[in-house]
Amino acid sequence: MTSQQTHTEQNKATPRRFFEEIVNAKQLGVADEIFSAEHTYHDPSSPMIGPGPEGQKQLIGAYIAAYPDLHHAVEDQIAEGDTVVTRWTGTGTHHGDLLGMAPTGKPAKVTGIWIHRLAGGKIVESWNVWDTLGMLQQLGVVPAPE
Repeated sequence: MTSQQTHTEQNKATPRRFFEEIVNAKQLGVADEIFSAEHTYHDPSSPMIGPGPEGQKQLIGAYIAAYPDLHHAVEDQIAEGDTVVTRWTGTGTHHGDLLGMAPTGKPAKVTGIWIHRLAGGKIVESWNVWDTLGMLQQLGVVPAPE
């Protein structure tokens, strides 16, 4: 394996830790290890998320509270330089408040793309685009098209 391939595999491992350890194992403290203090999060459905590891703890903590059985499966990962793109599928049952939305008790399955940019072995910036509308329709909060 070349040093370029090794670097690429190391970069892929950090976002994978995010999904496996923080989201799935619900170990929010791991955010301190993998996100830089200056981390910036971009997600049109969550503009209120602050910077750094604390912002990611806030984000994932809110979803874990709303979906205690939350699970994200990594479907694909592509890496180029210091950027890793992960296609994921999230599943869970809505049993807790989510940003003022009362629990529905309904399951939801959504897909998304999360892009992480790394520097110095930590995630410094990320973009998350996912099927927010689909989740709201599955929960019955927004009517599904006929």
